[in-house]
Amino acid sequence: MRVALFATCFNDTMWPNTPKATLLLLERLGIDVEFPMEQTCCGQMFTNTGYADEAIPGVRKFVDVFGGYDAIVAPSGSCVGSVRHQHPGLADRAGDRGLRSAVDALTPKVFELSEFLVDVLGVTDVGAYFPHRVTYHPTCHSLRMLRVGDKPLQLLRNVKGIDLVDLPAADQCCGFGGTFAMKNADVSVAMGSDKTAHVKETGAEVLVAGDNSCLAHIGGLLSRERSGIRMMHLAEILASTEGAPA
Repeated sequence: MRVALFATCFNDTMWPNTPKATLLLLERLGIDVEFPMEQTCCGQMFTNTGYADEAIPGVRKFVDVFGGYDAIVAPSGSCVGSVRHQHPGLADRAGDRGLRSAVDALTPKVFELSEFLVDVLGVTDVGAYFPHRVTYHPTCHSLRMLRVGDKPLQLLRNVKGIDLVDLPAADQCCGFGGTFAMKNADVSVAMGSDKTAHVKETGAEVLVAGDNSCLAHIGGLLSRERSGIRMMHLAEILASTEGAPA
């Protein structure tokens, strides 16, 4: 099986340790992963802001770069959601039947990390060790658009040494929403403040999620509150063998 890592531009530029952890994790599970250097943005930021025509070249690029792979894995529910749900409509907007066919053939092969591990590899115990108190925030795109369900929690529950605690009102949005946070800053901060209050209720050392965009928003608020709570992507915890007994 030819597997490609779709790092996403957000991770590549701001949180490179996340795609690195994804690569480490998949290779530890015996997967030979390729990283196509030509990959770029999925185009979500254009589409969500109303620049649909400007997003179409990104769809063409995505198909060209990833078209030859059996599976494309990304540590981002948001970007995978964009590829699956926005790319078909953008291809239709382009009026290009060949592009639409290529998109339709490719999108079923694009997976968020927890989907790939649980649904494709059939793995819930990845051999991780992380002896810390952790709570999990299900991001909106992974929860509502991709419907990953409890797959991330299945993986976290099998991490050795972890103290996994439930997050109150976990399914409530953190308030980030990409450009929503900039266009509706006051509402975004209020929603984020509700989320940080729930995170602190858990007594967790670490908040984990499948999207660094949400972690950036929540983490920014928590840092201003001097909470001391760390933000970590799911891939980083699953790749961890921190202090594992010999």
